[in-house]
Amino acid sequence: MVDTNDEWITSRTGIKERRILKGKDQGASVMAAEAVKKLLEKRKIDPLEIDMLILATVTGDYVFPATANIVCDKVGAKNAWGYDVNAACSGFIFALVTGSQFIQGGRYKKIVIVGVDKMSTIIDYADRTTSIIFGDGAGCVLLEPNTEGYGVLDHLCRVDGSGRKHLYEKAGGSVKQPDTNTVDMKEHYVYQEGQQVFKFAVKEMSDVSVEMMKRNNLSADDVAWLVPHQANKRIISAVADRMEVSEDKVMMNIEKYGNTTAGTLPLCLWEYEKKLKKGDNIILSAFGGGFTWGAIYLKWAY
Repeated sequence: MVDTNDEWITSRTGIKERRILKGKDQGASVMAAEAVKKLLEKRKIDPLEIDMLILATVTGDYVFPATANIVCDKVGAKNAWGYDVNAACSGFIFALVTGSQFIQGGRYKKIVIVGVDKMSTIIDYADRTTSIIFGDGAGCVLLEPNTEGYGVLDHLCRVDGSGRKHLYEKAGGSVKQPDTNTVDMKEHYVYQEGQQVFKFAVKEMSDVSVEMMKRNNLSADDVAWLVPHQANKRIISAVADRMEVSEDKVMMNIEKYGNTTAGTLPLCLWEYEKKLKKGDNIILSAFGGGFTWGAIYLKWAY
């Protein structure tokens, strides 16, 4: 469908494989619900114990209701409330920060944070600038109180709405409502100016990550893991270099999943979980359309 090949894609992005959710009526909630069910089964938690579920996505099942509502219904979390967060590729970080505040407030004991996107629904596979990058995926984490100094310890979140022109979906919202013309013009797909996004992503992800280290007196030796948004292998390497973190401390699975937008960070944590140790200092960092970006410093709790 496009003029490209495996070598071209791999050398520029690091991507070798992706996963695509297929089948009729298979929305983002399908992947999200499976991830949450596996989490609850692993921890032997009754879904009725979940107080809240915050879900990060740009490809929710519907404009409304929130996909968080649908996931709660599918997993049987009937006592939970929640909502969706739309911050593009930074969505999981924004949702994790938000959930941690509710835990720290003392009222809630179990909050599930989900990052999920079915990007295949908004990708034009005839557009080489985007069609080689994105995949479908979901992951989630559980937040609980602790008094030992573990969990989310610090965060920096930023937005710059003037950057929206470089990476966005042109139609489908209240500014440009869907009609035959917007469909014919392919304005319901992701539009991206790759060079501009690359430049901003490297700078802003690096800046917040380095600032996070400075604020918390962390050297590169103190950081056990960097968990970067899986957008592009060259972006990941540039951020790690700026932080002076060696490659063996960088979580990376872009070669298998591509860019799953809000799903990349929890998928990394899931895949590397067996390598994590209680007390590990971890920096999460992401950059997304809008523009949005941020970093989290957390201390692994188990």
